[in-house]
Amino acid sequence: MSDLIRKAAFAGRFYPADKQSLAKLIESIYHTEQKFINEELAQKQIIGGIVPHAGIVYSGYQAVHLYQILQQSNQQIDTIVIINPNHTGIGKEMFNISNYDFWETPLGLIEIDKEFSNELNIEICNEAHTNEHSAEVQLPFLKYFYRQPPKVAIITMNQQNTESALILAKKISDTAHRIKRKIIVLASSDFSHYESPETGYKKDQFIVDAILKNDAEQVFSEVKSRHITACGFGPIMTLISYAKYTYENFQFAILNRGHSGNVYPSTEVVDYISFLCFEK
Repeated sequence: MSDLIRKAAFAGRFYPADKQSLAKLIESIYHTEQKFINEELAQKQIIGGIVPHAGIVYSGYQAVHLYQILQQSNQQIDTIVIINPNHTGIGKEMFNISNYDFWETPLGLIEIDKEFSNELNIEICNEAHTNEHSAEVQLPFLKYFYRQPPKVAIITMNQQNTESALILAKKISDTAHRIKRKIIVLASSDFSHYESPETGYKKDQFIVDAILKNDAEQVFSEVKSRHITACGFGPIMTLISYAKYTYENFQFAILNRGHSGNVYPSTEVVDYISFLCFEK
């Protein structure tokens, strides 16, 4: 029986489809950011992180901070759990996994942890992943920064609220404990969309403050009450809830903050912020 491979649907759109061009782009971004990456954080016991998912030419400047720290960490990581929002509206129930064996990138295949994914007891719906970019954009970084990256489990979050975040956080934590997986959890999210740089920064700060207070409910409240267009607030809430459920003491640190206007100046930008979550 042949392996089921999810094709790289956004190669050539969100990042170069050519292997050499993609590697060269990530390398160029990494060399720009290298001196600003806080590699001391790699010594921490890492729980997870928040990472953007726009076109790599835009959001890679934030993403490389997280992936370099992960690559420098010497802790055992069996599985990287990537939680992404659903931009297409196609999916079933609160969240979906897929039954793919591998996800394709121009740099090579990434293996899915099928046992972990299936043990989550989440509905399989490949259609929820087919045209969704927010997990796919993470995978080239894993292939670039790791010679042999850990397996991944990819979860599309169809409903983003406090209840769904708590349910998913518990499923992830309980599954990792039950089958003895060392995992880290990545929440895929951009922040404010198509605001002025000043307005976006002010709006996002309300969510940033909630994240730094480890307060998932406040993240939800700020997004809804202030009409903040952070697309992956559900995955962010899930990461916070997972950390609370699984660890006694943890904190978030901002790794890098910027926006699309840093690459192509504009009066309307999309904001990107990367965070690391770790045990105190």
